[in-house]
Amino acid sequence: MTARIARIRRHPIKAIGGEDLRRVRLDAGRRLPGDRLWALLTEGGERHAGAVPVRWLPKSCFLRGAAAAGLQAVRGGWGEDAESGRIRLSHPVLPDLDFDPESEGPRLVDWVRPLWPTEKPAPTRLVRGPTGWTDENQPWISILSLASLADLETRLGRPLGVERWRGNLWLEGWAPYAERELVGHVLTLGGVELRVTQAIGRCPATSADPTTGRVDIDMPEALETQFGHRDFGIYAEVVTGGNIALGDEVRA
Repeated sequence: MTARIARIRRHPIKAIGGEDLRRVRLDAGRRLPGDRLWALLTEGGERHAGAVPVRWLPKSCFLRGAAAAGLQAVRGGWGEDAESGRIRLSHPVLPDLDFDPESEGPRLVDWVRPLWPTEKPAPTRLVRGPTGWTDENQPWISILSLASLADLETRLGRPLGVERWRGNLWLEGWAPYAERELVGHVLTLGGVELRVTQAIGRCPATSADPTTGRVDIDMPEALETQFGHRDFGIYAEVVTGGNIALGDEVRA
C-alpha cells in the first residue's frame, strides 16, 4: 500500500497557529522538529510548571482550542525566516503579531487574551518544552489521510480543511480510512521508518472552523455517529531517522 506526502505541518506554539514545510528531518524517538515547542501556561498550569518546566505537562495546563474556539483561527509560525527566531501570527479579528518567543512572550499573552474566556484560568506566560507540548507524552508524530478527510467531508456535507486537525503529515493515495488498519505496522518514507502506535482520538477543538474560529459542528459527536468512535488519524513513532519532503513515497 503506497501513498505520498502531500503536506508537512508544524505548530510552533501549542494550539496557536501552524505552518507548512517543504521538507524536514525526522530523528528517531523524537517529535517533528519545532512542533509544539512553545505553549502558553494558565494560572492553573503554573502550579505544575515550576520556574522552568523540566518534564512534559498535560494539555490542561495550557491554553487550548477545546476551551477557546477562537484560537483555532490563529495562523502562522516562523515562516521562511526561521533562523531569526521570530514568530509571525495572524487572526481574523486581531492585528498581526510579530514577536520573539525567547524574549517577548508577554506580548503573545496580551495578544491572545481577547480570545480566551474570562471565566477560565488566565494565561500567564509562554514556556518552552523540554521535548514538545504535544497532547501525548510520547514522542509521536501525527499522520492523516487526505482521502479520509475527503470522505468525511462528503459524509458531513461540508468542507473541513486540514488546519482544524493540527496534524503533522498529510498523505494522499491511500483508500479512505486505510490508516486505521496500520496500528503496529511500519511505514517507510525513503530511508525513514515510522511505527504506527495508535489511532488519534479527537477532542472538541476540532469542532471549530479554522477560518473563523467559531464552532460549526460537534466533531467528536459527528465522528461517533459516523463510525462508532471518535478517532481520526494515527500516531507514529520515528524508528529510523532521516530527511523527508513533499512528494516522497510512503510504503506500508
